[in-house]
Amino acid sequence: MSATDMIVRDALPEDRAAVQDLTRRSYAQYATIMNLATWDGLRGAMESALASTEKAHRIVVERDGTIVGSVLLFAPATDAYGGIAQRVGWPQVRMLAVDPTARGLGVGQLLVEECVRRAHADGATAIGLHTSISMATAMRLYTRMGFVRVPEFDFQPEGGCELVEAYRLEL
Repeated sequence: MSATDMIVRDALPEDRAAVQDLTRRSYAQYATIMNLATWDGLRGAMESALASTEKAHRIVVERDGTIVGSVLLFAPATDAYGGIAQRVGWPQVRMLAVDPTARGLGVGQLLVEECVRRAHADGATAIGLHTSISMATAMRLYTRMGFVRVPEFDFQPEGGCELVEAYRLEL
């Protein structure tokens, strides 16, 4: 299966339950990697992002009629993190999720490339995201794509042990 066998599109209202399920399954691995407080914080942030009504592009990747990836791209200066992170002047990638059965197929990269394309089309000069040390595979993808650390936008969730690290890509 190649990237040409996948469709990147806007999520539809009827995709909501599938995206929520996919995101929860995708992030479940962190329950065994992170300490309990950090996992509880991430799980809460995930549920908050999934329920967010903030302005955002909601993007999915479909393969053979099944959603295998999703991501949110929040507009610049949006409260993408529910008040726990500093607002920034560039779009924010949030809750990148890839179905565990579709990992290694380039779904994550397709989603990030689509976020970059949309941010650029919206007139942005940069795009950002946050991640943590437990998300090593995602961190490798982001740095390979040219994202660089911007530690002045890092944050430490209350009760969490992992620093949430900020990255930005100039467009």
